[in-house]
Amino acid sequence: MMTSSSSSAHAQAVQWGNEETRDLIVIRGETERDLVGIKRNKTIWEIVSVKLRERGYSRTPDQCKCKWKNLVNRYKAKKRFKRLNADELSDEEDDDEEQSEEEEEEEERPARGNSRKRKIERNVSDKSPRATSGTAGIHEMLKAFFDQQQRMEVEWRQMMERRAQERQLFEEEWRQRMEKLERERLLVEQAWREKEEQRRIREESRAERRDALLTTLLTKLINQNNP
Repeated sequence: MMTSSSSSAHAQAVQWGNEETRDLIVIRGETERDLVGIKRNKTIWEIVSVKLRERGYSRTPDQCKCKWKNLVNRYKAKKRFKRLNADELSDEEDDDEEQSEEEEEEEERPARGNSRKRKIERNVSDKSPRATSGTAGIHEMLKAFFDQQQRMEVEWRQMMERRAQERQLFEEEWRQRMEKLERERLLVEQAWREKEEQRRIREESRAERRDALLTTLLTKLINQNNP
């Protein structure tokens, strides 16, 4: 019976095939879209491992993560290599011109012919479809993945900018509403105070008239009792 440690070691010993690698890239892209905004890599790689198992592969989350890091490093290295080749292209063309001039010399023609033959054979071998078809397809899938990542980042930044603008607009509208409510409250309070002041003045006026009337009546009564 195979233990968990021996099973893990066996899975690690099995090399990744091109089809399995392509499935890893596809699943990683799908998982990235499903987990936008989630930065817990452990959760992501657990999901990738489960989805690979559903397709018939046995890979642990750590193995998936390690393979992905290797793919990314190889992709970046290939991009750097292409840039270096572009920079060295002019130098190689100069070397080819010098070789053409040297080939005109009869005594060095065999050595140069053998050198060019080896160079051509090496180039043909490097460009063999059997040697490059699998890795080229994986490279294109990685390129598509990173292009998708870049688009998602641009869309995410645009979405955050829109949300920031919407939040700023909402806060401005809220502030204006609060200021309007405050002004209305002050107006209501001022109107209430004016109304209370008018009521107080009326009450004081009635009290003064009542006092004056009572004073008049008392004076009449006193005068009537003292003829």
